[in-house]
Order: sequence, then C-alpha cells, then structure tokens
Amino acid sequence: MQTSAEAGQTRIGWIGIGKMGSPMVRSVLSAGYAVTISEPLLENRASALAAGARLAETIADLAASSDVIITTVANDSVLHDIIFGAGGLAQQLRPPQVLIDLSTVSPRLSQDIADVLEPCGVEYLRAPVSGSTATAQSAQLTVIVSGPKPAWQRVEPLLACFSTKQFWVGERDEARYLKLAINVLVGGTSALLGEALAVGQCSGLPLATIMDVICESAVASPVLNYKREAILADDFDPSFSVAQMVKDLELIGEVADGAALPLQMTDTVRRRFEAARRNGLGDKDYFVLVRDHIIRPAEAPRRSTRGRAKT
Repeated sequence: MQTSAEAGQTRIGWIGIGKMGSPMVRSVLSAGYAVTISEPLLENRASALAAGARLAETIADLAASSDVIITTVANDSVLHDIIFGAGGLAQQLRPPQVLIDLSTVSPRLSQDIADVLEPCGVEYLRAPVSGSTATAQSAQLTVIVSGPKPAWQRVEPLLACFSTKQFWVGERDEARYLKLAINVLVGGTSALLGEALAVGQCSGLPLATIMDVICESAVASPVLNYKREAILADDFDPSFSVAQMVKDLELIGEVADGAALPLQMTDTVRRRFEAARRNGLGDKDYFVLVRDHIIRPAEAPRRSTRGRAKT
C-alpha cells in the first residue's frame, strides 16, 4: 500500500474532468497526490479545484509539471487532439513519464498513440474503466489495463484510489478490445430489458416487483442493480447517454468489420440506439429504451409506445 508521503512525491496531470473524471480526481486528491488538471468547462473543473487540484494553463504546462498523465475523454476525436494537436502530448512527453488513458476509444487510435510514444521511451497504458458514475463516486470501478506490465505495477496504487479491481490483460491494446466486448453486453442489456419487463407485466405484477426479482435472479448484474431506481422513477437523466452508447457501438462495428465478424444482434442493438438518437433521445440515459415497452401505473393496461424508436 502506498503511503500519503509516497503519493505526494508522484505528480499527476489529469485531462478531462467530466462525470466520471471528476469523482476519480477527487479520490486521487484524497489519497495525497498532487494533481494538475486541464478541463475547458468551468462547471466540470469546479469540484476538482475545490478539492485541491491546480489548473494548468495549457497541456504543455500540465505535462511539464506531471510524472503521470491521465486522460478521461469522450471520444476518439478529443483524444486525438490532446495527443496529436498543436502543443499536444506527443510533443511534450518524455521518459520516464507515463500516459494512462481511461477512456473508451478505438484500438486503431490507441495503436497510433503507441506508435508515436513508445519509440520515444514514454510508457503508455490503456486502462479503460468499467462502472458507472455511482461506482466512480464510491471508488469502486474496475480498471482493465494493457501496456507495459512494469509501468502498470508502478501505478497500481494510483489506480486503486478509484477502483476495487484491476486486471492486467496484455502488452498491447487488449484492454481496448475487452472494454468493447463488455459494452456489447451492456448495450444489449439495455435494449432487451424493456421487452423482458413487458412480458413480466402481462402478469399484472407491479414493475417494482418484477425488477426486484430480476435483480436477485440468475441474470442479475451490477448494471441492473444500479439502474433499478432510475427505471422505477422513470428518471433517465444520463450517467451514460444514448449518444455515447451509439459511439461505443460504432467502435464495436469498426472492430467487427476489420475482423470480418458477423455481429447481427449487436447491429440490431446499434440500430435501436441510432433510432432513439434520431428521435431526440441522444442526451437521455441509455436505459431510456425501456420506455418503449413498460407500462406505468397511470397508463392503460397495454404496452407503451411512448418514444418508440423506429428501426
């Protein structure tokens, strides 16, 4: 276990302080690390600054004052600009600095980053996280790591600040593929749950009873448990949005196309989410698809078609 004094000797630079990044940064600060952040949105960076982080003026400023740089960003485009844009990390990082990316991005971009950093001697860890905003806030994320194993072993105490499980899975981009594999199941769970609930409601049972039983059944999962209350309350303020799920399913499609994998079910799920986005639900939580099927107490005893996504 790393002591607070040892943590204080490792300077952290953190780029991207959103819904997931913000609680992770606070956990790292609480462990005694000095953290410099880069985040354009005032409302996103406020809590990190209040917890003791320093704001970098530029990425170059952040890189110059950090031993380990962590990125948590929304998509390939943002990460590409941070790495390869004018004044980006590709121009700033030098050994023995370590770059850790916690985002869900394409293996293709990840390999491009490795191709630039590794010849310079900069160690690069792909470390996408699995969990939710709730598990980020409680520091109970799972981190899937690939890249140089000695680098992971050195930063394992840092990653433990916001996670309860870490899996090192290989030297290259294995973690990228595994995170996308997990999201195949996450997207499919959301797309199918509404239909399962509708079948259960044919019995006349209350929605809460059906969810209680499902969450204690053979198909119970963390994602169902932490979505239970939101579904019952018809509250789909996003922790992970429909638009973000579309992005991940497009990344999965890119991998499948490159490997000539027929993913018929995943393609169907992607079309459901694309239709939901076209119907104005892009900013809603990705479990909003259950609205297509479940019956609320005030509704007539029929399947709802509210917001039904056309495919």
